[in-house]
Order: sequence, then structure tokens, then C-alpha cells
Amino acid sequence: MRAKLFTWLATTRSACVSAHVEPPTAVAAFWPLTDEPDLLALLSQWDDQGIEVLLPAVIATTSPLAFYRWHREAVMVPGSFGVMELAQGEPAIPDVVLVPTLGFTPDGDRLGYGKGYYDRTLAALNAQGQRPITIGVAWSEANILDLEPDYVPSRHDFRLDAILTPDSWYPGPPMMVDG
Repeated sequence: MRAKLFTWLATTRSACVSAHVEPPTAVAAFWPLTDEPDLLALLSQWDDQGIEVLLPAVIATTSPLAFYRWHREAVMVPGSFGVMELAQGEPAIPDVVLVPTLGFTPDGDRLGYGKGYYDRTLAALNAQGQRPITIGVAWSEANILDLEPDYVPSRHDFRLDAILTPDSWYPGPPMMVDG
């Protein structure tokens, strides 16, 4: 998964430069819980390359997430729900949001942990005129339709641009430019 994300970001940035489109420079990721895919080595690699890595923080239970700049020496503290968060940080707006995904459909629907943080956050970013690329990060066996063929997402569920599993991209890698 890390290799696929690394390659996707590098090729996307190159395609943007070739197309004279502003390339993504800030990637919001997540600090993994025990059973989630661990992307920390990739985050460190991006940090080394000058990619701005952002991590979310819960500000209030009914508010969107805030994203803060992270680097490998940053001090992390336990936050809401046992998720590690930055002890302090500089806020930023992401160009790409990697979303922890408990379950997914091949069309990009995401099942999270039921608190609605990412749905609220992505809706708020869109309302502000921000439209980051959204990529769910999930295990291959998390395809909801394999377990619940009649699954229908809720009205408030935010459809992601893509889902990445160890095996594949669903419905395919997101593109910022044609080509």
C-alpha cells in the first residue's frame, strides 16, 4: 500500500507539472490504530522529500477535524479514542486526504467508525471551496458488498475518490489531470 501511494503521488505530481496544474503538496494522513494499515514509514519518506504531511486532530465531537503539519520528530500525545495526535501544530489545508476505512464499496463509499468525523470534515472542506483528493485506505477483505450485497450508504456519507487496498485501487487511482 505504501509503495502504491508513493508511486501514485509521484506520478500525479509529475502529471500536474506537465499539465501546468498546481501539484498536490500537502497530504493529510492518519496515525494508525492497532488494526489499521500502518503508513508511518511512507509519511516519514514524504516528510524527507519535502511533502507536507498533515495529521488530524479532534477539536470537538461535533466539529470537523483540524489538520496540523507533522514531521518525524513531532511530539505525539494520546487524543480522542486513543488516536495519537500532535501535541501542538500549525494548521493547514490538505490537497490529498488519506482516510482510514473500516469498510468500502468498489465505487468509493466508505464505512468508518460511526462518529462522522471524516464525513463532516470533507463536507466542510467542500463548503469552503476546497476539494482535496480523497483516498480511503482499507484492507482487501473490507469490501462491504462481499458481506452485505444490498448495502446502501447513508445520505450523509461522503463518497471518496478512490479506495486503496493491498490488492487494488477502487474504482481506480484518482486523477487530477487527464492522461
